[in-house]
Amino acid sequence: MQPRHRDKARPLCLAVVAGLASLLGGCRGLVGSSPTDVNNPPQGINQVNHIIFMAQENRGLDHYFGALREYWAANGFADQSFDGLPQFNPASGASPVQGPAPTNPGCDPAFPYPANDCTEDSNSPMVQSFHMVSACEENPSPFWNEAHVDWNLSNPVSSTPTLDGYVFSAAHDARTNNPPFSDTDGLRAMSYYDGTDLPYYYFMASNFATSDRWFSPVMTRTQANRMYMIAATSAGHVYPPPAIGAEPLSNPTIFDLLQSAGISWKIYVTDLEYATPPQNDADLLMFTAGAKYPNNMVPVSQFLSDLSGGTLPSVAYIQPGFNSGRDEHPGVEDTEPGGNVQTGAVYVSSLINALMQSSYWKDSVFILTYDEFGGFYDHVAPQPAVSPDGIKPIDLEPGDICTQTTGPTCDFVYTGYRVPLIVISPFSKKNYVSHTVADYTAWLKLVETRFGLSSLTKRDAAQMDMTEFFDFNNVPWKTPPTPPQQPSNESCYLTHLP
Repeated sequence: MQPRHRDKARPLCLAVVAGLASLLGGCRGLVGSSPTDVNNPPQGINQVNHIIFMAQENRGLDHYFGALREYWAANGFADQSFDGLPQFNPASGASPVQGPAPTNPGCDPAFPYPANDCTEDSNSPMVQSFHMVSACEENPSPFWNEAHVDWNLSNPVSSTPTLDGYVFSAAHDARTNNPPFSDTDGLRAMSYYDGTDLPYYYFMASNFATSDRWFSPVMTRTQANRMYMIAATSAGHVYPPPAIGAEPLSNPTIFDLLQSAGISWKIYVTDLEYATPPQNDADLLMFTAGAKYPNNMVPVSQFLSDLSGGTLPSVAYIQPGFNSGRDEHPGVEDTEPGGNVQTGAVYVSSLINALMQSSYWKDSVFILTYDEFGGFYDHVAPQPAVSPDGIKPIDLEPGDICTQTTGPTCDFVYTGYRVPLIVISPFSKKNYVSHTVADYTAWLKLVETRFGLSSLTKRDAAQMDMTEFFDFNNVPWKTPPTPPQQPSNESCYLTHLP
């Protein structure tokens, strides 16, 4: 397996300055504009004039929303089907019904660290999913090799997902990291949070719309998934882009399409000071589009000023804050916990609340998701998907899984693992759960559908357009609800587990 590296993109060169988006004729692409023809009001999806997309980092669906049905029962929401952790399902009613807490085989204690790697055999204890009581925890690995071991521990290239390798992957990663992590038995992979930890997210997912079949696009780490997020392909990459001096990818992005159509757009960067080498904390910098549109990348503070000043663009993309610890990415070192789930949720709530309290609420959609599963346990396997462009992995390293033998998940014809989703809008159906299999290139399909753009690749072309999440005829949330304040006082430590 590849060595432990911080899960960030390698640097590319670009100077970033603030600026305004372009416009094309009349009011179509004008920043902050809305239709004004009272005699012919827009219908259906054309009522949406602002699409805001934000993907936080490295959290899976069972890990974050596995206890959602328990929250519904405790807070007066009618039960319905939602495929979370089985121990939180009711004993009867909508399927799936209650089942035992899931487990994964652990490391045989007869082969302890540091003399041994995690050994799993007939004497391995079964590690059960458990409530994580620290708002911070060490980083499991979502990399290509580990994601395939998670799929099937004994045969990672098998067509059969056994989903029994999560603990091994986390333990191996902890033991081989330099310096080693504290959780050398990989228990953290089976952790979950609930509505007591993340009441803001649980409230929003319950009142607005969510999904239990929403996946990241590819079974590997952040950077390849974020390439899909804006270009619907990673152009064959499963690793981060090449080092300094290499050419960024020339693939068109959603922002190229918007620019050509005269549709206003901005990328709001949480840590804009790091959107230059060597950190490069902006996804667009992985593509040549990053050098073409520097004025469209602005500090996240401008999102708030655009909401109050009437200058919100038609499409807004919010880049999370790894360097400031606001992106919910699990911690890498005990001296740098970062990734506090409550700190990240407080930050996200400040952006969503600002939208709900603004004049833009009436015609906006805010999509919150996560870029990949982070190596945390999920009981639903990645799903078959359309290859975006027929390109196979081009940067696997010697000894990587799929270099010796191959299998169906060795190509870009499967999604990654499930990730949380909340679709927040006045048009969002109340307490709605989608069961349609999709990966988050569906947000690209929504933008393309709304603004009459072409598809970027075969992957986004194959997605649903997300309109099933909305009721455009009887607007459910003309007046937004009042969510609870997200607490940030939970203990934060990495050195031990409960």
